[in-house]
Amino acid sequence: MPNQRLSPEILTAALIGLEIEKRKLEERIAEVRAMLGGRSSAQERAAEPTHKRSVASRRKMALAQKARWARVKGGAAAKPAAKKAPAKAKARLSAAGRAAIVAALKKRWAAKKSAAKKAPAAAKKTSASE
Repeated sequence: MPNQRLSPEILTAALIGLEIEKRKLEERIAEVRAMLGGRSSAQERAAEPTHKRSVASRRKMALAQKARWARVKGGAAAKPAAKKAPAKAKARLSAAGRAAIVAALKKRWAAKKSAAKKAPAAAKKTSASE
């Protein structure tokens, strides 16, 4: 038998026929599930949770993703989709606040140094008495 090339018309007709058979099988499966007391596939799809994001948020996400890909590819649309908000001014430490921190640090270091001086003296006394 010679090897024939399949034309697009033949392939389209075959595809349509297969889709009709598929629908018939899905209907039979739904009938059997109904007899068993289960849900049909259409009911299962309807029972699945839907997306919780709004249309506006999905649009923002899509624009952001396009901008990321444009930056990766180095395209002309490499600008971000939305303008960034201006940065907030940094909080500055007042002179009084800085002086209070310095005083607290000095006090803490003085306490630590005095504790370090007492610790070796106490260790010497305990080792000498043994």
